[in-house]
Order: sequence, then C-alpha cells, then structure tokens
Amino acid sequence: MASLPTPPAEPQDSPDGYVGLRAAQAEQLARERGWSTVRSLPPGAIITLEYRVGRLNFEVADDRVVRAWKG
Repeated sequence: MASLPTPPAEPQDSPDGYVGLRAAQAEQLARERGWSTVRSLPPGAIITLEYRVGRLNFEVADDRVVRAWKG
C-alpha cells in the first residue's frame, strides 16, 4: 500500500500581522514569507471554505487588509 503524501509545511506566520496593510504590500510580504497562494477578497464575498495548506486569505476594503486568515 502506498504511503500518504506529506502536505507541504505552512509558513510560521501570524495572519493578524497583515491587518491594516495596503493590499499590494500585504500580498508581496506574504509571498516573501513563503505563502504559496494569496487570495484577496472583497468584504462579504462568497467563497469556498475548504482548507488549503499554504493559502493566506485577505479581506480587503478601501485597499487595506481588514481581516486575514489561513486556508
């Protein structure tokens, strides 16, 4: 039987540190810190809720990150 694949490691980074940053600055910083996927969303966007290792989500209003979370 084949072994289960090991998911890639997620950056040891707190999403709270991105709140208040401009959207472009936050995205660049997240990629520099090792996030493989960065998703910017408008407030109230309808999104899928599956957890994706290595993805960082930003809720952006008026070009500022107002909320950030993993997955």
